[in-house]
Amino acid sequence: MRDLSLVILLEIAILSADGSGCCGDDMVSSPSTSAAPQVRCFPTDPGRSWTKEMPLAIDAPPDEDINSRPESTWPTKSRRSGICGAVSPRVIALPSGGFRLYYSQLLPRPGFPAGANDYENCTSRILSAFSADGETWTPEPGVRLSPQQGGAGDFRVVSSEVVPASNGSALRMYYECCAGSQSITNSIRSALSTDGGLEWTTEPGSRIESAGRNYSAPRVIFLGNGRCRMYYCDRGHGIVSAVSDDGLKFVPEPGVRVAQTGKYDSHAAFAPELFRVANAKYVMYYAGYSQSNRAQILRAVSDDGLTWIREAEPVISPGPGGWDAVKCSEMCVILLPQREGSVPRYRILYEACDGTSEHERGVWRIASATNTISPLRTEIK
Repeated sequence: MRDLSLVILLEIAILSADGSGCCGDDMVSSPSTSAAPQVRCFPTDPGRSWTKEMPLAIDAPPDEDINSRPESTWPTKSRRSGICGAVSPRVIALPSGGFRLYYSQLLPRPGFPAGANDYENCTSRILSAFSADGETWTPEPGVRLSPQQGGAGDFRVVSSEVVPASNGSALRMYYECCAGSQSITNSIRSALSTDGGLEWTTEPGSRIESAGRNYSAPRVIFLGNGRCRMYYCDRGHGIVSAVSDDGLKFVPEPGVRVAQTGKYDSHAAFAPELFRVANAKYVMYYAGYSQSNRAQILRAVSDDGLTWIREAEPVISPGPGGWDAVKCSEMCVILLPQREGSVPRYRILYEACDGTSEHERGVWRIASATNTISPLRTEIK
């Protein structure tokens, strides 16, 4: 959620880079050869304790490079006032080794020089970066999805969720299509890639859309019998879900998975990053906004993926100072490569806002943290 006075705007929770199994029969493996064989499944619970890291995973373009090339990098000390940003991280494990990070780059739209500081009127595009180890990221050439290609005109495509397609021969990207201000209807749409996630072709229609509603931040888990469940944010209500037999037609499920009624998410609950812990329960990290200019990463657990118990305190909070002085928001979790017999290590990548511009909007960047205690194997019972 870049600006929650407007709307909110990680990742594929990968099992491991080598695709070793961990989940029961009702969390089925994907036949795709273009991503880790199972998604949204971890061998252990990453836990509640995280240590923030330096340097950044992805920085925002500086003010003087609003027409930057996708592969550009810049000195950390370049001037940034919040007109450009980097948000909405997602990560997949590549079959040949390493990781690909998808993210949305926020830029000024022609005629609206305030850029991301006027989120209603900025534009965005979906880019990618590569990492051999899940720590250091190198932006890749080319635009993965432009707003024009994604059906948003000159406005925004964001929150790219990439999972294996049901036919097993491609990847499917679910993304939020915002063709105007946040006051108009927006939708969740999809695109396919047959080259491992670089070139994308949009699919006809919307996956989730309803007149007058604003939906965002899709995440998908796979269920039994070829079905999948999408979790997404319904603005003003919280995190909801829908199910599909083919990954294209989704039927909303009754109720709200996480309502925005808690101490830390009373303004908004969105961007669920969720996965199943080996043969056990579900864990969700999500962004909670206690007010429009304060966000933290929260956590909830569930037996069945439908009824969630919110935990009392944030797992990552803003500041003090630095990249995330006011907001720690939309996130993804990855399992890092590990040596045989070692304890699993996890990294969380999240969008961070420093609050340095008017009304504490500031510069959005992608920061990271690693879990600081041994993962919990039996935490959820």
